[in-house]
Amino acid sequence: MKEPPQYEREALENMPVGELVEVIVRQQEWAQQIYEEIESLKAVNNRSSKDSSKPPSSDLLKRSEKKVEEIAEEEGKKKVGGQFGHKGKTRKGFNRVDRFETLSPEGCPNCGGQAWTEIGVSIRQTARLVEQPIEIVEYQQQECQCKHCGAVVWGELPKDVIGEQDLEASLQGMLVWLGNYGHMSYKKQQELLKEMGLVEIGLGTIAATNERVADSIEAKVEELADWIKDQPQVQVDETPWLVKGVKEWLWSFSGEGYALYRGADTRSRAELESMLGESYDGVLCSDDYSVYNGYAVERQQKCLAHLRRHFKALLKLTLKSQQEIGRIFIRLIDEAFEHHATWQKNRDTRPYFNWAIDFKKRVSQAISDWMPKVGYAAGNLLKSLKKKSAQWWYFLENPHVPPDNNRAERNLRLAVTKRKVCGGSRSMDGFRNTAALLTVIQTCKAQGKSVIDFFRQALIDPSSISLIPILT
Repeated sequence: MKEPPQYEREALENMPVGELVEVIVRQQEWAQQIYEEIESLKAVNNRSSKDSSKPPSSDLLKRSEKKVEEIAEEEGKKKVGGQFGHKGKTRKGFNRVDRFETLSPEGCPNCGGQAWTEIGVSIRQTARLVEQPIEIVEYQQQECQCKHCGAVVWGELPKDVIGEQDLEASLQGMLVWLGNYGHMSYKKQQELLKEMGLVEIGLGTIAATNERVADSIEAKVEELADWIKDQPQVQVDETPWLVKGVKEWLWSFSGEGYALYRGADTRSRAELESMLGESYDGVLCSDDYSVYNGYAVERQQKCLAHLRRHFKALLKLTLKSQQEIGRIFIRLIDEAFEHHATWQKNRDTRPYFNWAIDFKKRVSQAISDWMPKVGYAAGNLLKSLKKKSAQWWYFLENPHVPPDNNRAERNLRLAVTKRKVCGGSRSMDGFRNTAALLTVIQTCKAQGKSVIDFFRQALIDPSSISLIPILT
């Protein structure tokens, strides 16, 4: 927007009526643009985690520091905590017993007698922290000579004891899990090991363990990366990551049974092409960032959850028309989520497709009705819905594709939390290691595998493991 010209009072008084009207009209146009820009900035400033991609922690900055009297719970609103009739899990037992201990009375509280006849038993299972969870084992390998052929042989170490390493494979796997999933620093890991009975352990040993495990899974991560390129759909998202104070990017590729993280220098389309190829034959699920719009893929599904946040932001604007547009399209998006969720439960395609035909007509009609009445912010949203309708509503034709990008966002949340705790990486090698280790952690979680056991097997026998999910 150009700076409006300035007029002296005398010039305005001597100006013909026609020119003066033109000046007033232009001033009104500038005022309207300024008004809409201010309202847009207000909406951005007032955004929270509920109507944008901002993290919930940012909401705390706007909370009042004054105590508010506790408000009575609304009728019908669920209380915090377990609901009535909820069946607990722990009280069912732990599916194993490591030790049995029989407890007899020490004495009768009535007469002090100590002679008993057992008439029943009450069973109580309790998980305990044993006195020394970590034991130090000294293996003494015997050097022996065969009496038959004279050959000299040595006693073999257990598979978990690898080379000259001080920590066995399962313990190494646990430390890597603590550092990358539990977000514990090397110093805190050192302190935890001390609490568990391992007094002397250097920070260098813990750092080397992280690097060693990352090296052991590198081939499996690359195998997964190649496999993803041929999948029918993939959800993609990205987040910034600092490496020695320089902004890099961590990309997340997610789907059923897997999560792949890749470190990159930029957020550009070239990075996307290097990971998925110059073109992708499947369905690309993402937000509406420009990188994805220009990528060579025929089928896309934009995240409706992101779109809903944008329309929700309109509710905070002053103009009543903008607010009404927000409410109308939020209802339509919620309806779409509801019908897709119903299809996921019963897989009944006929009513789903019948609803989808009617739904498309109503969306198209709503856009036509409101396009002439909108302001700048809502106008951009409606233009996007009209221009890229096949990308926003692809799931209406193929319900096997989710209408959102939530799987990628949830997987990326772990990385964002780790970044906030550690502040980033000290080297590009450390960045790549983090991406590989997070890949294993989230993929094992998605497949119901033990993360620590996977790390253990990677150190012992990498050929026995795979990150590629077995899809049914």
